[in-house]
Amino acid sequence: MNPTVGIAVILTVLQAAHCQMIKDLSACLLGQSLRVDCRYENKTSNPLTYEFSITKDNRKHVIHSTISVSENVYRSRANVTMHKNLVCLYLQSFTTSDEGVYMCELKATNDYTGNQIKNITVIKDKLEKCAGFSLLIQNTSWLLLLLLSLPLLQAVDFVSL
Repeated sequence: MNPTVGIAVILTVLQAAHCQMIKDLSACLLGQSLRVDCRYENKTSNPLTYEFSITKDNRKHVIHSTISVSENVYRSRANVTMHKNLVCLYLQSFTTSDEGVYMCELKATNDYTGNQIKNITVIKDKLEKCAGFSLLIQNTSWLLLLLLSLPLLQAVDFVSL
């Protein structure tokens, strides 16, 4: 094999190996609903597929998915929203019977490196309430701009005194 072709193949494989990666999985209570946030880094414009499931009693139950079929018991209670680098599962009427190990599984179309999977154990009494501010933090550019402008705002107040 030509060394140049070999290097090109290796670089292509290394690039594909990092098409998407789950960075964080968190859960919180939003009123009576469970919210599971699956944050990821995606370095491709290929469409993203997802699956949220729960493992309880040593059995996997699909809650909401574009990869496989969701179970009937969850279909009317679950919905998913997708934002830039964030997939959110909302499970309405969350109770202790919904406790278990929640899994987020992501796969970018034409990514041959396999699915990215992350788990989180969810126990109702140990969940924090979702902060209304957390949705605003998803796009942090405005927050960064605000923090950078604080010294200017303080200087304006000082000058006006």
